[in-house]
Amino acid sequence: MPDAIFAHPRLARVYDAFDGDRDDLAAYLAIADEFGARRVLDVGCGTGTLAILLARSGHTVVAVDPAEASLAVAKLKDDAARVTWIHGDATSVPALDADLATMTGNVAQVFLADNDWAQTLQGIHAALRPNGYLVFETRCPERRAWEEWAADIDPVTLDVPGIGHVERRLAVTDVSLPFVSFRYTYRFLADGAVVTSDSTLRFRSRHEVESSLAANAYRVLDVREAPDRPGREFVFIAAA
Repeated sequence: MPDAIFAHPRLARVYDAFDGDRDDLAAYLAIADEFGARRVLDVGCGTGTLAILLARSGHTVVAVDPAEASLAVAKLKDDAARVTWIHGDATSVPALDADLATMTGNVAQVFLADNDWAQTLQGIHAALRPNGYLVFETRCPERRAWEEWAADIDPVTLDVPGIGHVERRLAVTDVSLPFVSFRYTYRFLADGAVVTSDSTLRFRSRHEVESSLAANAYRVLDVREAPDRPGREFVFIAAA
């Protein structure tokens, strides 16, 4: 089941406001162009920011996410009709003959069990054309991002259009490597409602990720740094 931050209707509506400008997505648009991708599968598309950017750039896009509330937000955006939206996960995507599949943000780290991660990789593989590309990012464990999260105790309050002022607090609730758990608490100041969202991410090493890709019939072509977060994330490029 998706975390509340994606699945709760009130939280899905404020997700983009707190997620910022998403300058990181420019790198994925560039990669899609680099590999001449015409048909793109966006796995864990959330509120559809990347999917719509890709569609606006002329790509044929299929976007999949298990959080229905996030998809509802995505479908209300300008140019959403250019994207084919699927409610589900990578294992529910049909064979698309896609040139490229993407997973941005924390998507690759939400699969805590090895079996779930393997099934996701296999589902994507089946949706790609032969020698199609999979591109995704994952945080570098050595940077210990959770320590920065734990130190970031100040609340963030935003005035979200159509909703009003919303306060968000972040707290790290458990570190049992390779798993890190944290909680977002949102307070909607207009009516005083409080909604929490608990999440756990798995921090896999570069070797673990490369081994899992090889075990599921991918060839690792390159491992890059995220241009907007050098030294903090791996960007894996693999071929099916």
